[in-house]
Amino acid sequence: MNTILKLEHIQKYYGNEGNITKAIKDISFSVEAGEFLGIMGASGSGKTTLLNCISTIDTVSAGHIFLEGADVTEIKPKSLARFRRENLGFVFQDFNLLDTLTISENIALALAINKVPAGSVESRILDIAGKLNIRDILNKYPYQVSGGQKQRCACARAIINNPKLLLADEPTGALDSHSSQMLLSTIQSINEQLSATILMVTHDAFTASYASCILFLKDGEIFMELRKGNDSRSAFFDKILNVLTMIGGGQSHVC
Repeated sequence: MNTILKLEHIQKYYGNEGNITKAIKDISFSVEAGEFLGIMGASGSGKTTLLNCISTIDTVSAGHIFLEGADVTEIKPKSLARFRRENLGFVFQDFNLLDTLTISENIALALAINKVPAGSVESRILDIAGKLNIRDILNKYPYQVSGGQKQRCACARAIINNPKLLLADEPTGALDSHSSQMLLSTIQSINEQLSATILMVTHDAFTASYASCILFLKDGEIFMELRKGNDSRSAFFDKILNVLTMIGGGQSHVC
């Protein structure tokens, strides 16, 4: 398989000499094309910092991050915005939609930023909206649709440019249980039907059970890797809970 993402001995320190916080101590792993990887860990484990480093929102203190062979850590600051636009898709907990634009216009914004020819914009929006079952709300505004529909719009905007890597940060955090389940099914279909490579940070075992592999972080290091393999989602969920208990405190203390 083709390796999309590779991390080699990533370290991230905050502070200065005499008062240094080691958020990430020494993390190495790789993500293959089409893989759905989840990252879990207790508060302060380093999972959000790790996601920020991968997304180039934050810089690493040591080590290298490769995206399809290109060394992300060597990209110049003035080129980072372009790199993100062309290679990464983002799904956030709070949607980040513009209330003054329709659902269709919110999705189109991602194409406009990447200077996609105007003649192909509508067809691409209709195509991705059909796959995510939001065609009937394209002309509505974000305040007129449900939280789950907003998040599916955010997913459409994130993947419409066919990013090499889709990053999801607590994507179900602002949703009720029904909307969460619908969104997770959507993300799973994006992974399976569109072969999207997904990296998702979550505190929730139910959400994590939709991934094909989980990395558990503890104190800035990888504590364990858990692969779904041929397990049912229910069996995988139980295994995730067992690991969370080993990390300390069980699901209610993991965030």
